[in-house]
Amino acid sequence: MAVADLGQIGMAAGQLNISQPSLSAQLAEVEADLGAKLFLRGRHGAHVTPLGAEIVRRARSILRDHQDLVAVVRGGGMFHGRLRLGVLPSIGPYLLPGVVQRLHDEHPSLRLVVRDETTRDLIEGLNNGRHDLVIATPQDHPGARNDVLFREDLWAAMSKDHALAGAPGPLKIDVLKGQILLTLGKAHPLSHQVAGLAHRAGARMSQDYEGTSLDAIRLMAASGAGLAILPGIYAATEARRGTDLTLRRLEDPGLVRKIALIRSAAQDETGDIAVMARILRTEADRLLRASGADL
Repeated sequence: MAVADLGQIGMAAGQLNISQPSLSAQLAEVEADLGAKLFLRGRHGAHVTPLGAEIVRRARSILRDHQDLVAVVRGGGMFHGRLRLGVLPSIGPYLLPGVVQRLHDEHPSLRLVVRDETTRDLIEGLNNGRHDLVIATPQDHPGARNDVLFREDLWAAMSKDHALAGAPGPLKIDVLKGQILLTLGKAHPLSHQVAGLAHRAGARMSQDYEGTSLDAIRLMAASGAGLAILPGIYAATEARRGTDLTLRRLEDPGLVRKIALIRSAAQDETGDIAVMARILRTEADRLLRASGADL
């Protein structure tokens, strides 16, 4: 699993605190025992073969079951082990800081491993066992089980001298006609929602720039390149701290974004998962209430 995740035997050996020759020998022994080639080794690293990918997927499942078994025997549960959490990059950096601090204070034995990934990678990670839980939009994970955490409006960010920056209060989408909208690249679910908004409002998606982060499109908006469409959690944290742009909530029921804590269809809800969901909901509620009061 370490070699598959890192793509290099040397890096995997370092992570596992063993020597590279020892890990190479162990891999060779596993391949000989199975009678199959699991990795193609070359100058550019170790790449998983198609059969190796299936072996790695099953190995993740076996190790996860083993960790669950140990937790049950010790009576510790999720908060006394490692939790691998996948999260959309439009959510994680803004929602999780307060959550991580609370988890550290209340559950010091928990080792939380967080990865910001695109929807496609989150789906793959949940299916192959690389992630235990995922925070994402539930409609992108059909068949998975989910606990809805919060719903957030979308906000338009614009330069201080933009024509729409003067009037206070929410923006109705009909005033966006002819405007240039800035959003994340097509790998992010937010971009699909913004594309739908552009179509209904008669606005245009920027053809010159697709953001790689919410901070990037925020800066583009501040420079006058268009309107950055931002999720409520982001508007409630990062963007609210700046003075270089104006933020206005978009008033349209179709623009509300649902965010959930998602687990695989085979994973039942446990008391620990319910506690995790409650902590996430509390932090989201705190941030979103702050945005409603301050923006």
